[in-house]
Amino acid sequence: MPLTKSTVATIDQRAKNDPDFAAAVDAELQAMRIEQELVALRNASGLSQRQLAEKLGVKQPVIAKLEAGKTRNIGLQTLVRAVKAMNGRIEVSITPKGHPGRTGRRRAVASRKAQRRRVVTR
Repeated sequence: MPLTKSTVATIDQRAKNDPDFAAAVDAELQAMRIEQELVALRNASGLSQRQLAEKLGVKQPVIAKLEAGKTRNIGLQTLVRAVKAMNGRIEVSITPKGHPGRTGRRRAVASRKAQRRRVVTR
């Protein structure tokens, strides 16, 4: 099913009204970003899926599933190994959930504090 402006508007509206739905949408979008970044990093590294699989000691279909988002709940350790094999780095940041009562300056200050707590692995 194609993603139309109407569908996007419906998703946006539901996300505004339903925090659980908003969290699910955010998690799915984040997973998609990770998959896209892994493919881009592998391509930039000049590695095929098969070559990356050999470096990690797995079979090529494992890499294909990982890049296609068909591997759910991938462990951070696995992700770190894959990224290191491609000479990349991972940045993990922990931020507080948005609180309905928070607005403006308080949210911005909380966001800056959360960004300072970023963890970078190489």
